[in-house]
Amino acid sequence: METADAPVVLDRSDGIATVTLNRPKSLNALSEEMLSALQAALDEIAHDQSVKVVILRGAGAHFCAGHNLKEMTVRRQDADGGKSYFNALFATCSKMMMSIVHLPQPVIAEVQGIATAAGCQLVATCDLALASDTATFATSGVNIGLFCSTPMVALSRNVARKQAMEMLLLGEFQPAARAAEIGLINHVVPQEELAAATRAMADKIVSKAPIAIKIGKEAFYNQADMDLASAYAYTGATMADNMMARDTERGIDAFIAKKPIPEWVDD
Repeated sequence: METADAPVVLDRSDGIATVTLNRPKSLNALSEEMLSALQAALDEIAHDQSVKVVILRGAGAHFCAGHNLKEMTVRRQDADGGKSYFNALFATCSKMMMSIVHLPQPVIAEVQGIATAAGCQLVATCDLALASDTATFATSGVNIGLFCSTPMVALSRNVARKQAMEMLLLGEFQPAARAAEIGLINHVVPQEELAAATRAMADKIVSKAPIAIKIGKEAFYNQADMDLASAYAYTGATMADNMMARDTERGIDAFIAKKPIPEWVDD
């Protein structure tokens, strides 16, 4: 049974699941415990049709400081110097990141404080991101001799190549305004307004037809890796499938008749 001192706290209400990284003393670092708990929460949400959107946040003053380097360093005492462990750890983290992308529901990162290395990767992996005006972002592994190769995957799919390379090669913290400018996050809001702004965005998504959101998120990521002709062929077929949904038919009929959009029935 989940408790308030669990590594990840999952709350659900009004179609919104709030996932809180709950290790503020370690800046919500992605320890083995944290990765396992976060994966379990995502797997649970994926099968919960009552959840329409997810908010991912960190407890305390910060979002996430990336991997737990102290925990990793201990494994250098392994017979192979930790190589097998490191491979397994990064594979586990990559699986969790991909679970966010494959989740049927959109995920909004609510960022305060620092989001560095794999924490920055987590922000980049989410579908949307809002940050407080005091938040900072970095892929700073290069500063300690560990290039942020896995964070680079998500980062380079969010921002232009030269901006990504600047963050990766210099390892400098970027203020929230700069993160918004280069496309890493959507909006910057005052710290005291962050939770309300994130909730308002989530509420807007909840108000949309669930079938359209689910189809649209999946199609967005699938078409991104296709050539132009394949992308149009795929999305054309996707829209045709979307047109067959009952909610879509009812929504279009209401629009044509200039009537209020009906309550969605999720099919």
